[in-house]
Amino acid sequence: MPHTFELATTGRAKCRGCGQPLPKGELRFGERLPNPFGEGETTHWFHPVCAAYKRPDAIVETLEGAQDVPDREGLERIARATLAHSRLQRIDGAERSPTGQAKCRHCKEAIEKGAWRIRIVFHEEGNFSPGGYLHLACARGYFEAVDIVDQVLHFSPALDPSERAALSADFASNAG
Repeated sequence: MPHTFELATTGRAKCRGCGQPLPKGELRFGERLPNPFGEGETTHWFHPVCAAYKRPDAIVETLEGAQDVPDREGLERIARATLAHSRLQRIDGAERSPTGQAKCRHCKEAIEKGAWRIRIVFHEEGNFSPGGYLHLACARGYFEAVDIVDQVLHFSPALDPSERAALSADFASNAG
């Protein structure tokens, strides 16, 4: 069965990309994968934008045959940009470092307590697994892309508006 776009039938599912609920009646993207626990397939649900960032190959493939998908051009633009820089699929948001123990995956230096760090995940066997952190200043070198602040903010829903503004400002000064 191919991947699909459909309206959420209940409000119980959560997006595999951002962890937020998929409200009843809202458009969602379903990635069909082999069931690791038995025969057949399983469907992993995403917000369409989350799928464009995290599973770009699947969403581009599905958009080619899909009709009436809202903001089709925007989804395809995001997915193609993510495909051009494969490490962008690993972005899982940003947070302040609660301790000084984590090391940056790029430069291997400690990330200071209270400093912004970007969370990294890897997609393995249909699931996202934690993969470490990056300094903001190391993001450009690691992702080989200049403009990632929108994606980082998208996967940081817990940040309040002042934190989002501070992160954007720090990103502009450190990662640019």
